[in-house]
Amino acid sequence: MLHRGHENAEGGHGGDQDVPMAWFYAEYIADELLRTGDLMPPASVEFRAGRDALALTVFLSDTGGELSGIRVVSQLETWLSLTAYDQPWQDWVRERVACLAADADARGVPSPDLALAEAAWRWLEETELLAPDLDAVPDGAGAMGEDEGPKVWTPAWQLGLPLGHLAIHLF
Repeated sequence: MLHRGHENAEGGHGGDQDVPMAWFYAEYIADELLRTGDLMPPASVEFRAGRDALALTVFLSDTGGELSGIRVVSQLETWLSLTAYDQPWQDWVRERVACLAADADARGVPSPDLALAEAAWRWLEETELLAPDLDAVPDGAGAMGEDEGPKVWTPAWQLGLPLGHLAIHLF
């Protein structure tokens, strides 16, 4: 994803660090969607998983290279379809990140936005959270409380993605 508007604090494009504005904006959108949905406490690791999954979806779906606040509402359907249960979201993320990395390498210009997106994706893939095993049906299924059923270690993206999808739906 090519991003215009990378500027340092003085407004130039010199040797100073570029500000990853596209990634920060994607994170902001994701954070607002999750907070509006009020699904998890913002300090929880589940919230972070949802925010990172949503931020990746927002950032990587911006094929035009400009995240626009005006377009957020018009993008909700796209984000819903990308995060839907039956979609290969993780494969799409891997492909988009690889494509953007190849583009940055070809241009010889590192992308601070892409670096943060890659870090978020690494965290979502490598971090496992203990979650209810939705495939297990315990004896007396209706008798147990939410926290009493079987649990399984799950990659963070597998918890964050449905949380993000629900947050978009509730928005």
